[in-house]
Amino acid sequence: MTLTLDRQTSTQQALNQRVFNFSPGPAVLPLPVLQEIQRDLLALPGAGSSVLEISHRSPAFDAILEEAEANLRELLAIPADYRVLFLQGGASLQFSMVPINLLRGQDLPASYILTGSWGRKAAVEARREGRVHVAWDGKADNFVRVPDDGELDLPPASAYVYYTSNETIQGVQFRRPPAAGAAPLVCDASSDFLSGPVDVSGHGLLYACAQKNAGPAGLTVVIVSDQVLERCGNDVHSMLSYRLQAEKGSRLNTPNVFGVYVFLLITRWLRDEVGGLEAAAERAAAKSGLIYDVLDRDGGEFFVSHAARACRSRMNVTFRLRRADLEDAFVAGAAELDLVSIKGHRSVGGFRVSAYNAMPVEGVERLRDYMLDFRASH
Repeated sequence: MTLTLDRQTSTQQALNQRVFNFSPGPAVLPLPVLQEIQRDLLALPGAGSSVLEISHRSPAFDAILEEAEANLRELLAIPADYRVLFLQGGASLQFSMVPINLLRGQDLPASYILTGSWGRKAAVEARREGRVHVAWDGKADNFVRVPDDGELDLPPASAYVYYTSNETIQGVQFRRPPAAGAAPLVCDASSDFLSGPVDVSGHGLLYACAQKNAGPAGLTVVIVSDQVLERCGNDVHSMLSYRLQAEKGSRLNTPNVFGVYVFLLITRWLRDEVGGLEAAAERAAAKSGLIYDVLDRDGGEFFVSHAARACRSRMNVTFRLRRADLEDAFVAGAAELDLVSIKGHRSVGGFRVSAYNAMPVEGVERLRDYMLDFRASH
């Protein structure tokens, strides 16, 4: 793909060029948010400078940071004894930060529930800091489901219990958090963050990279209880310490100012235009349901769903064609209809349709209709 930069392109021409982008991340952003960014990019109202230029110590960013946190606390009903951190490094850095802060030097193991590729990667990093106990592993069945609580092999005590709420690659999702007993529950919520309500009080720590539902790549949101912060040791490198990051209000170094600004706009959009997280959850179920309905119509004779029905993701729908020789034609035909980035991860194959919060229902409907037409013609 060759990109050409035409400075004379009008806003309307740019809108006409937009496709339905089903990428798993960085993902589609809400159009009203993009338009507000465009309007404010030359000069943030009241700041006299672009948001790309303002200091992270400026009154303008103070206001952005304050409202971003306040909006998030309102959307998720975050208790007062939890801190909100705006960090960098993506979920991949959190794979290390969690055990560095919570497992290093502990006699207890950390228990990991492995429901897909990202959970497995997190466990690899945790083993560098201490003992890891695998409470459940779905690898034998190629990660087609999540476990019931009764299937979890949890030791009498754990430093923490870790799970991934939604696995983007395999397309499986927890409908509710797993039982962790008395241990702090840690959640990688990267790919279903802000797609529905979450019981934050039931977690010791919850984190998410922003580039699925909450903003551009480069921002990571961490929600951590004061109780968990008290466990963080003093021998942790400063930038990797949750405690120090909390003490410095996410400004131990220069934060991702632009990322936090976009996150603020998205929280406003979720609150004011979507109607909150209950409404977001209803939208997610309806959009993913359009595709799952096609997958289920012929019992797997043409389209084959990867995930078990009870565990299907409402963010990432994974499937393949019974006839693998048609996959290239399916992708090419979709692209002609401006339906892009639907190929599945190489470890699963087939297709992955990521319908995050900002994906318009019109895009999912167009893909649904294309799937029906493709099946009828083949």
